[in-house]
Amino acid sequence: MSDTPTPPAPGKVLVPAEDLRTFAAALLEKGGLSAEHARTTADAFVWAALRGIDSHGIGRVPAYLDLLAKGVANPRPELRVESATPAAAVVDADRAPGPVALTLAAQEAVNRARAGGIAAVGVRRTVHTGAVGHYVAKIAEQGLVGIAFVAGMPNMGYTGVRGAAVATSPLAVAVPTDAASAHAPLLLDMATATVALGRIREARANGTPLPEGAAATEDGTPTTDPEKAVMPLPLGGAKGSGMSLAFELLTSVLVGAPIFAGFHSDDPDGRKHRQNALLIAIDPAAFGDADAFAAAVGTTLGTLTSLPPADGAEGVFYPGERSASAAVRRAEEGVPVARKVWRELTLSAERFGITPPVTAAT
Repeated sequence: MSDTPTPPAPGKVLVPAEDLRTFAAALLEKGGLSAEHARTTADAFVWAALRGIDSHGIGRVPAYLDLLAKGVANPRPELRVESATPAAAVVDADRAPGPVALTLAAQEAVNRARAGGIAAVGVRRTVHTGAVGHYVAKIAEQGLVGIAFVAGMPNMGYTGVRGAAVATSPLAVAVPTDAASAHAPLLLDMATATVALGRIREARANGTPLPEGAAATEDGTPTTDPEKAVMPLPLGGAKGSGMSLAFELLTSVLVGAPIFAGFHSDDPDGRKHRQNALLIAIDPAAFGDADAFAAAVGTTLGTLTSLPPADGAEGVFYPGERSASAAVRRAEEGVPVARKVWRELTLSAERFGITPPVTAAT
């Protein structure tokens, strides 16, 4: 890694990561969250921003303030953990922001997996989960394998259906490795869509065309024009849309809070924003030697990255490797924030009487 700080990209400002975390938490607390829940939510946003996942980063703060102001998100939820067996539980989120509910569910899954080897914790009635990789990463930090599925409001095409039919439901997997290997944990975090909705908004703001087959108009006609695109198309066609439907069954239906059927019914409440999730934690010690497992993961990742790269490739990388490197760099140098996002944040700060942190000049 170079010792020379990387200058912020044009149109961005640099903010120290901890200052950004404190600032975001202060805004969210003024928006109605408790200090603890505000910090938990800010942690999720800064985690994404550090890793370069700008669609789920600090730019989400104004949207969450809006969700809180409109009563879509509950600023003072009464979260309950319901369980009938040691290896399974459901967190009833009471419309808490996703980072609050899923952070609780991730730790609950870890605690139960420590006792029984594997545990699954569902999340019922939350709103916008943020970057799902954040929660499985928290599981992997404790030496366990983390798996997560999320289902939300239909906003993506389904093969053979006209218009939006299923959600861009994400899947995330985190696998820990040993410190000796010098490899960050494997972190696969993907949507069942070709591109995220946030990427469509970014393309619209930047005036750049979308990739072929990535998005569609309201009636489902594929388009590369970000001005006409209103929904993403499923990754791999029927494969992506089928995965999304499966995740609806494994989350929403499993925890007794279906979304898909209500959305496509005449029920006036069917289109009220909500999300559900399922987090799974697996303790490698239940399968044998946990240290040997972590070492073998490191060997596997090292073997992959040492393979000869294809012509024109920058290198061979495993899922999560480059974003982990970006997180280290940004933690040292500061987090780039788009000026448009920064303006929105500072306007909210002015409204709440909060002093924004000092930013680096571009």
